[in-house]
Amino acid sequence: MAKILIVEDNALNIKLFCDLLAAHGHQPEAVTDSRFALDAARQFSPDLVITDIQLPHISGLELIRMMRSDEGLAAVPIMAVTAYSAQGDEERIRAAGAQAYVSKPISVVRFAETVDQLLKNGSDRAEVAEGKLDPGTTPG
Repeated sequence: MAKILIVEDNALNIKLFCDLLAAHGHQPEAVTDSRFALDAARQFSPDLVITDIQLPHISGLELIRMMRSDEGLAAVPIMAVTAYSAQGDEERIRAAGAQAYVSKPISVVRFAETVDQLLKNGSDRAEVAEGKLDPGTTPG
């Protein structure tokens, strides 16, 4: 069971994401105010962070940058979600440090597949860091 932090200010999206993640056996934790997201992530120690980009107070892009510069969170995979996709958004989001980008309204299948892939990749990176997996190998 993976611990997944959701940073989202829309109650319907929080419910949808939490329900989807719980249905796939994960432990979701939601933060509705981006000002508290960094502290929540430090306390929760998530295996994955899913953040909206359009957030009041601290934008999702800024939050991603803050997590990437935090020693304890720098390696945690991040999936960005946004309803406002414009040309160049995905590049900006990836440049900030997110590994994945999903646009709203979300495809439930794509959302679940992206979560699974990020968790698998994150697990592989942790095993490489711990010396359990050679960086050049592909796990079976």
